[in-house]
Amino acid sequence: MARKRTGTSKTAKSKYLKPLPAKGWAIIAGIVVLIGAIIWYRDATDENQWEFVSKFGIKLPLRYAVHGIDVSHHNARINWDKLKNARSEKAGIDFVYIKATEGATHLDRQFKRNWAEAKRVGMRRGAYHFYNPRVMSDRQVANFIAQVDMQPGDLPPVLDLEVSAGKPDDIIIKGVRNWLSLIERHYGVKPIIYVNEHYYKKYIAGNFDEYPLWLAGYSRTHLNDLASDAHVLFWQHSEKGWADGIHGFVDYNVFLHETTDWESLGE
Repeated sequence: MARKRTGTSKTAKSKYLKPLPAKGWAIIAGIVVLIGAIIWYRDATDENQWEFVSKFGIKLPLRYAVHGIDVSHHNARINWDKLKNARSEKAGIDFVYIKATEGATHLDRQFKRNWAEAKRVGMRRGAYHFYNPRVMSDRQVANFIAQVDMQPGDLPPVLDLEVSAGKPDDIIIKGVRNWLSLIERHYGVKPIIYVNEHYYKKYIAGNFDEYPLWLAGYSRTHLNDLASDAHVLFWQHSEKGWADGIHGFVDYNVFLHETTDWESLGE
């Protein structure tokens, strides 16, 4: 015997279905846009392959192969043997920039020891000068040259521009230009300028485009566009890292180019 069909017919069902109101479609469209934005943001923030490295207590942009730190007397007395061996499966500390001088007379009280110890343990090193706009640039050049004896393999000198000291823009630009020119003439290598994004736009862009940069910025994405428009060598991406042999936090940096460029840097 044939079974009697049960259930609601197609015609009967249709009277229960109502078209989605315009507001409903707007909500769905908004959700789709939000999901797209989340996917885009995830891809953008992951462009540099950020990964937490417990050895250093921070996320590192593992897209890049060469990582390093910068130190001064604020990091106290460093155990350089421990620092040299600080390495995880993902990355190590491949270089260190060391504060040398500030203004016309100041010598960082840990510089001589740090400079010698970095050489002893075989860490690639560089020296930087903290620029004081209140002091004549000639005197600041003399201070740096008197303290920093560069040797083959050392990284280029760095001018650290972090303060304006209330000086007019043209005075700062003139002094920075003089410091860079005299340092390049003395050491035979083009120095690097360290700035944050604000100082880059205010003093450097359009004035020192021929000089390589070391940019400080702790957002994981905002330097990407800037780096494409300028000759950026280093990115200081964190000031809250850890390192064996150093008490407290330390700044972490990454070299933004290929290892072949790294090997020839400073030549």
